[in-house]
Amino acid sequence: MKKKYKDEVLVLFGKKLKELRLKKKLSLRALEKECDIDNSYISKIEHGKANISFHTITELAGAFKVHPKELFNFEHEWKDEAFM
Repeated sequence: MKKKYKDEVLVLFGKKLKELRLKKKLSLRALEKECDIDNSYISKIEHGKANISFHTITELAGAFKVHPKELFNFEHEWKDEAFM
């Protein structure tokens, strides 16, 4: 997969994370306490600057009390050229 599309997905994931955080009315520091992930790292994730592990995804999902798949519930059009 091309880097451009990977980067787009990271940004979309980060936007979804921020959307959930704001919906729950959590600051970065409050979310840090819920999932034991440093707030500066959460900020990097929200800005699409960090490629996170599955462990981090499950920690974040647990903090929001949602299934991990909910963090991936965003629109993105996959194009064939992304894989060429």
